[in-house]
Amino acid sequence: MKKTAITFFISILALGLLSACGTSEKSSGNGAGGDNKDDKELVMGTSADYAPFEYVDTENGDEIIGFDIDLANLLAEELGYTVKVKDIEFNGLIAAIQAGQVDFVMSGMTPTEDRKKNVDFSDVYYTARNMIVAKKGSGIKTVEDLDGKKLGVQLASIQEDEAEEIGKTVKITVENRNRIPELIQEIKAGRIDAAIIEDTVAKGYFDNNPDLEGFNLPESEEAGSAIAFPKDSKLTEEFNKVLKEKMENGEVDKLVVKWFGGEK
Repeated sequence: MKKTAITFFISILALGLLSACGTSEKSSGNGAGGDNKDDKELVMGTSADYAPFEYVDTENGDEIIGFDIDLANLLAEELGYTVKVKDIEFNGLIAAIQAGQVDFVMSGMTPTEDRKKNVDFSDVYYTARNMIVAKKGSGIKTVEDLDGKKLGVQLASIQEDEAEEIGKTVKITVENRNRIPELIQEIKAGRIDAAIIEDTVAKGYFDNNPDLEGFNLPESEEAGSAIAFPKDSKLTEEFNKVLKEKMENGEVDKLVVKWFGGEK
């Protein structure tokens, strides 16, 4: 009888372990979360070097904060999701979506035609223009003043395309860096002469670096920011619907005022 009882309990234990394994496998979800409705946590990819869109709050720890973070949480909460933010260099964000490492990307990203070949985008939620940033006293006041100069851009950004256009009329050497703070550091150190940076981001650096100045590119088109999703993701339609509602009811404008100091 003891042997029979032991065999019975071992069988029950084995069934319990198999059941637990099955539950664990189910809860792991599909990729980073995405279209699996049982997994309510979404992983958001961003490049946290782009204040005030997204940056590390070094004064209070290592939390990533900013306009994109607040907007992502606002939209996700409405849809019943929570958001986990993952910091990735900008030039690796599209690849992270394709590899299933993140469910979506918000990083001041412009929905260019090339990017649309690899990911889907929401509607544009914010627009800005590009600036040339240089040290005060550099003599760089116009695009023509860049002749013979080293011009910095963030790797894989639309500013690379802007530099290519400038290079058609002005002789420049283009220098790529992974993050915006690197461009600022290179300017201050004299290793590059200027950089192309989005105006909203540049103005934040002007506030903390009185030795820098800049001007808007006169023929620069507005660069819109949108949310990037995997191709054919159900999240695109879900987020876009809520985004439209929040833009119409003024909640997005409130975030613009909070992070940029005024409506645009």
